Amino acid sequence: MTGIGSVHRAAQRFTADGIETLDEIVAEEIAVALVYNGISHAVMMATPCDLEDFARGFSLTERIVEKPSEIYDIEVEDIKVASGGRGIEVRLDIAAQRMTGLQERRRSLAGRTGCGLCGVDSLDAALRPVSVSQTQGVVSRAAIERAMHALPGFQRINKLNGATHAAGWATADGTLVTVREDVGRHNALDKLGGALAVGSAGAPGGFVVVTSRCSYEMVQKAAALGALAIAAVSAPTSLAIETAEQAGIALAAFVRDGRLTAYAHAERIIL
Repeated sequence: MTGIGSVHRAAQRFTADGIETLDEIVAEEIAVALVYNGISHAVMMATPCDLEDFARGFSLTERIVEKPSEIYDIEVEDIKVASGGRGIEVRLDIAAQRMTGLQERRRSLAGRTGCGLCGVDSLDAALRPVSVSQTQGVVSRAAIERAMHALPGFQRINKLNGATHAAGWATADGTLVTVREDVGRHNALDKLGGALAVGSAGAPGGFVVVTSRCSYEMVQKAAALGALAIAAVSAPTSLAIETAEQAGIALAAFVRDGRLTAYAHAERIIL
């Protein structure tokens, strides 16, 4: 039996001793269309769980809406596509003013799994001004390491299939309070943002931990959530570092094996 987000697939393992037939659990990936006020805006490849959180978080971190109350309703429906396959439509009813702004942006993000910038039609749209975090304070190295160490324990889907990323929100002492998973790292962070938007977990002074590298758009999304810092298990990009500096949030990477490297606002990380 598998949980939501995983499926069984037959496979064969080739070894020096021969071929072994296996029943493997793999991550489920499906085309998810985000439809705003009846108009399809983006098609993302995502893990089909927590899709309301995904849609809400995507809408907030991509600045389609400015606050959760501008999303009036979210509906999720399975769709049979022309090829005979399966897709999902997530239909959002948003404020008319925000819909007008969305139409002006003329964006289409169809394409790769969790791609944060696919289909942006101008450099200005891709490299939009970053949100400056208003959160003040510091976070300890121990808190970052505590949160990252705890993160695998929250990855129920990844335990089954070994193929999903996770994004988590931790309090200042490193306690993980909310975690979301997806095959796409950006999707996981959008799901986290959506979950925080309707709960009380995303209190000021918290930070984001991710099981991936840290790219520009990951920092941008963390800043939009008001995070004090973003911590990644793998490497950052140069633009991610520059964006974190501009946003006023700490960026820690290579958080593993009892060490981490601070690339931006190291003064916000204390021993």
